[in-house]
Amino acid sequence: MIASSDTPPDLQSVGFLLRRPREGDADVRLRLGRHPDIYRMFGAGRSFPGLFGHGEADAWVTRIAEHPAAWIIDQDGLVGEVRLDNINRADRRANFAIGIFDPDRLGKGLGTAVIKRVLAYAFDELALHRVSLRVLAFNERAIAAYLKSGFSIEGRERESALIDGEWHDDIMMGILAADFDTRRNAPRKRVT
Repeated sequence: MIASSDTPPDLQSVGFLLRRPREGDADVRLRLGRHPDIYRMFGAGRSFPGLFGHGEADAWVTRIAEHPAAWIIDQDGLVGEVRLDNINRADRRANFAIGIFDPDRLGKGLGTAVIKRVLAYAFDELALHRVSLRVLAFNERAIAAYLKSGFSIEGRERESALIDGEWHDDIMMGILAADFDTRRNAPRKRVT
Protein backbone atom coordinates (compact mmCIF):
# COMPACT_ATOMS: atom_id res chain seq x y z
CA MET A 1 0.00 0.00 0.00
CA ILE A 2 1.46 3.32 -1.09
CA ALA A 3 1.02 6.25 1.27
CA SER A 4 -0.29 9.51 -0.16
CA SER A 5 -0.47 12.99 1.28
CA ASP A 6 -4.05 12.15 2.31
CA THR A 7 -2.90 9.11 4.29
CA PRO A 8 -2.63 9.71 8.01
CA PRO A 9 0.71 8.81 9.56
CA ASP A 10 1.19 5.91 11.92
CA LEU A 11 0.95 7.10 15.53
CA GLN A 12 3.34 5.45 17.96
CA SER A 13 2.70 5.40 21.68
CA VAL A 14 3.80 3.46 24.73
CA GLY A 15 2.40 -0.06 24.47
CA PHE A 16 0.55 0.27 21.15
CA LEU A 17 0.72 1.51 17.57
CA LEU A 18 -2.01 3.17 15.55
CA ARG A 19 -1.26 2.14 11.99
CA ARG A 20 -2.55 1.74 8.46
CA PRO A 21 -3.78 -1.66 7.25
CA ARG A 22 -1.30 -4.28 6.08
CA GLU A 23 -1.29 -7.78 4.68
CA GLY A 24 -3.05 -10.27 6.94
CA ASP A 25 -5.29 -7.76 8.75
CA ALA A 26 -8.45 -9.13 7.14
CA ASP A 27 -7.65 -12.60 8.50
CA VAL A 28 -7.08 -11.25 12.02
CA ARG A 29 -10.27 -9.17 11.85
CA LEU A 30 -12.14 -12.27 10.71
CA ARG A 31 -10.87 -14.24 13.73
CA LEU A 32 -11.88 -11.45 16.15
CA GLY A 33 -15.43 -11.63 14.79
CA ARG A 34 -18.26 -9.94 16.65
CA HIS A 35 -18.25 -10.44 20.38
CA PRO A 36 -21.90 -9.98 21.50
CA ASP A 37 -21.09 -7.91 24.61
CA ILE A 38 -18.82 -5.58 22.63
CA TYR A 39 -21.28 -5.15 19.78
CA ARG A 40 -24.08 -4.41 22.24
CA MET A 41 -22.04 -1.38 23.35
CA PHE A 42 -21.97 -0.31 19.67
CA GLY A 43 -25.78 -0.53 19.61
CA ALA A 44 -26.30 -4.00 18.13
CA GLY A 45 -29.17 -6.12 19.35
CA ARG A 46 -29.20 -9.78 20.31
CA SER A 47 -30.28 -10.74 16.80
CA PHE A 48 -27.17 -9.13 15.26
CA PRO A 49 -25.15 -11.93 13.65
CA GLY A 50 -22.09 -13.01 15.56
CA LEU A 51 -20.40 -14.44 12.49
CA PHE A 52 -18.10 -12.16 10.56
CA GLY A 53 -17.50 -13.24 6.96
CA HIS A 54 -14.46 -12.93 4.69
CA GLY A 55 -16.19 -10.27 2.59
CA GLU A 56 -16.94 -8.19 5.68
CA ALA A 57 -13.36 -8.47 6.92
CA ASP A 58 -12.00 -7.41 3.52
CA ALA A 59 -14.48 -4.50 3.37
CA TRP A 60 -13.46 -3.42 6.89
CA VAL A 61 -9.77 -3.28 5.90
CA THR A 62 -10.63 -1.37 2.72
CA ARG A 63 -12.74 1.14 4.67
CA ILE A 64 -9.86 1.79 7.10
CA ALA A 65 -7.36 2.08 4.20
CA GLU A 66 -9.52 4.59 2.33
CA HIS A 67 -10.52 6.66 5.37
CA PRO A 68 -8.67 9.99 5.73
CA ALA A 69 -8.14 9.61 9.50
CA ALA A 70 -8.57 6.00 10.61
CA TRP A 71 -6.13 3.60 12.18
CA ILE A 72 -5.89 0.01 13.25
CA ILE A 73 -5.13 -0.33 16.96
CA ASP A 74 -2.17 -2.69 17.15
CA GLN A 75 -1.13 -4.04 20.53
CA ASP A 76 0.91 -7.13 19.69
CA GLY A 77 -1.46 -7.46 16.74
CA LEU A 78 -4.73 -5.97 15.53
CA VAL A 79 -7.20 -5.42 18.39
CA GLY A 80 -9.47 -2.63 17.13
CA GLU A 81 -9.91 0.60 15.22
CA VAL A 82 -10.07 4.32 15.91
CA ARG A 83 -11.27 7.14 13.64
CA LEU A 84 -11.76 10.85 13.32
CA ASP A 85 -14.91 11.08 11.18
CA ASN A 86 -16.49 14.00 9.35
CA ILE A 87 -13.46 16.27 9.64
CA ASN A 88 -14.64 19.80 8.96
CA ARG A 89 -11.60 21.97 8.15
CA ALA A 90 -13.61 25.21 8.04
CA ASP A 91 -15.02 24.78 11.55
CA ARG A 92 -11.96 22.80 12.71
CA ARG A 93 -13.99 19.95 14.20
CA ALA A 94 -14.45 16.20 13.85
CA ASN A 95 -16.32 13.28 15.36
CA PHE A 96 -14.53 10.51 17.25
CA ALA A 97 -15.11 6.76 17.18
CA ILE A 98 -13.23 3.82 18.68
CA GLY A 99 -13.85 0.11 18.80
CA ILE A 100 -11.78 -2.53 20.58
CA PHE A 101 -12.84 -5.94 19.27
CA ASP A 102 -10.78 -8.16 21.57
CA PRO A 103 -12.61 -8.63 24.90
CA ASP A 104 -9.31 -9.53 26.62
CA ARG A 105 -8.07 -5.95 25.98
CA LEU A 106 -11.00 -4.20 27.66
CA GLY A 107 -10.73 -2.55 31.07
CA LYS A 108 -6.93 -2.28 31.01
CA GLY A 109 -6.50 1.37 29.99
CA LEU A 110 -5.84 0.77 26.29
CA GLY A 111 -8.94 2.67 25.16
CA THR A 112 -8.09 5.73 27.26
CA ALA A 113 -4.49 5.75 25.99
CA VAL A 114 -5.64 5.46 22.36
CA ILE A 115 -8.19 8.24 22.83
CA LYS A 116 -5.53 10.58 24.24
CA ARG A 117 -3.10 9.77 21.41
CA VAL A 118 -5.69 10.50 18.71
CA LEU A 119 -6.75 13.72 20.47
CA ALA A 120 -3.11 14.86 20.51
CA TYR A 121 -2.96 14.24 16.75
CA ALA A 122 -6.30 15.99 16.19
CA PHE A 123 -5.33 19.11 18.10
CA ASP A 124 -1.58 19.28 17.39
CA GLU A 125 -1.30 18.02 13.81
CA LEU A 126 -4.72 18.76 12.33
CA ALA A 127 -5.20 21.98 14.35
CA LEU A 128 -8.78 21.04 15.19
CA HIS A 129 -10.67 23.12 17.72
CA ARG A 130 -13.27 20.55 18.77
CA VAL A 131 -13.79 16.78 18.79
CA SER A 132 -17.18 15.34 19.66
CA LEU A 133 -18.83 11.95 20.00
CA ARG A 134 -22.00 10.17 20.99
CA VAL A 135 -22.13 7.06 23.11
CA LEU A 136 -24.95 4.90 24.41
CA ALA A 137 -25.80 5.86 28.00
CA PHE A 138 -25.42 2.27 29.21
CA ASN A 139 -21.84 2.05 27.86
CA GLU A 140 -20.35 3.08 31.19
CA ARG A 141 -16.85 1.76 30.42
CA ALA A 142 -16.57 3.97 27.32
CA ILE A 143 -18.01 7.01 29.11
CA ALA A 144 -15.44 6.60 31.88
CA ALA A 145 -12.61 6.41 29.31
CA TYR A 146 -13.88 9.53 27.54
CA LEU A 147 -14.12 11.45 30.81
CA LYS A 148 -10.58 10.36 31.80
CA SER A 149 -9.38 11.64 28.42
CA GLY A 150 -10.89 15.09 28.98
CA PHE A 151 -14.26 14.90 27.24
CA SER A 152 -17.19 16.63 28.93
CA ILE A 153 -20.79 15.49 28.87
CA GLU A 154 -22.66 18.10 26.87
CA GLY A 155 -26.10 16.59 26.65
CA ARG A 156 -28.38 13.62 26.36
CA GLU A 157 -30.43 12.63 23.37
CA ARG A 158 -33.36 10.80 24.92
CA GLU A 159 -34.55 7.50 23.48
CA SER A 160 -32.44 7.80 20.34
CA ALA A 161 -31.51 4.12 19.89
CA LEU A 162 -33.95 1.22 19.65
CA ILE A 163 -32.12 -1.94 20.72
CA ASP A 164 -33.97 -5.22 21.17
CA GLY A 165 -37.29 -3.41 21.44
CA GLU A 166 -36.12 -0.99 24.16
CA TRP A 167 -35.27 2.68 23.80
CA HIS A 168 -31.89 3.91 25.04
CA ASP A 169 -30.40 7.38 25.37
CA ASP A 170 -27.25 8.67 23.71
CA ILE A 171 -24.81 10.81 25.66
CA MET A 172 -23.26 13.68 23.70
CA MET A 173 -19.67 14.47 24.67
CA GLY A 174 -17.07 16.93 23.43
CA ILE A 175 -13.62 18.29 24.06
CA LEU A 176 -12.01 21.53 22.93
CA ALA A 177 -8.32 21.97 22.13
CA ALA A 178 -7.94 24.32 25.12
CA ASP A 179 -9.48 21.70 27.45
CA PHE A 180 -7.08 19.06 26.18
CA ASP A 181 -4.07 21.39 26.51
CA THR A 182 -5.07 22.28 30.06
CA ARG A 183 -5.28 18.60 31.04
CA ARG A 184 -2.06 17.72 29.21
CA ASN A 185 -0.11 20.56 30.88
CA ALA A 186 -1.58 20.09 34.36
CA PRO A 187 0.88 19.12 37.08
CA ARG A 188 0.92 15.39 37.71
CA LYS A 189 -0.12 14.17 41.14
CA ARG A 190 2.71 12.56 43.01
CA VAL A 191 2.24 9.16 44.51
CA THR A 192 3.89 8.97 47.91
